[in-house]
Amino acid sequence: MHHEILPFLAFTAGLLSFVSPCVLPLIPSYLGILGGVGLDSPGGEVSARGRPRLLGAAAGFVLGFSIVLVAFSILISTAFHFMGGITTYIIWVGGIIVIILGFNILFNFLPFLNHEKRPLFQRLDNRKRLPVLPRLGSIAAAFIAGSVFAIGWTPCIGPVLTGVLFMAGQSGEIGTAIFYMAMYSAGLAIPFVLVALFFDSFLKHTSRFHSYLHLVRRVSGVLLIVIGLMILAQPVFGFYLHGH
Repeated sequence: MHHEILPFLAFTAGLLSFVSPCVLPLIPSYLGILGGVGLDSPGGEVSARGRPRLLGAAAGFVLGFSIVLVAFSILISTAFHFMGGITTYIIWVGGIIVIILGFNILFNFLPFLNHEKRPLFQRLDNRKRLPVLPRLGSIAAAFIAGSVFAIGWTPCIGPVLTGVLFMAGQSGEIGTAIFYMAMYSAGLAIPFVLVALFFDSFLKHTSRFHSYLHLVRRVSGVLLIVIGLMILAQPVFGFYLHGH
């Protein structure tokens, strides 16, 4: 049961990362810049000619951050594997850190970890407020941007991604680590591609999510606490499962 729920938690963490206040408001800009789609056209609609570029940008971006995140999980899993006997203690420390990060998302008692000093959500239904964006229009550029996105970690998704990385690494098995991080990447990537497919509708309705951002934050905090508890439980469950 323990190992069956972890991939689901990783996927859910990816979905919550997408709708976080640091990511969701920037999606139109990501796609507009990378896909070379002008948002200054009358009505802001994406032309039939621009839609393939938009989808190409989304594909390149998600592939870029997915590869980097999977690489991180491999590195952490390999490091845990070679740490031998001290791995259990590292897992416990990691689990406690993840739980503290989860409570901080809920109660904001570590202000130095929070960078939301101003509202990050902008009204995206008013398309005239969106700037004229430079056009890169390259899948390679989108791939590089996705890689940088994964390396940089926005303030909102950093704690959640840290929890998933610990969860992936603590298994000590590269295949398991890759699977968990692939599930997280899928949770983040699938809605990104859907936005590219239904870009006009997304711009029209996305400001409605503003009232739900606080709920997303609370759910993310609870999920992070659950992931932390799962990490703490892993040595016990791992011994039981391998012992039978």
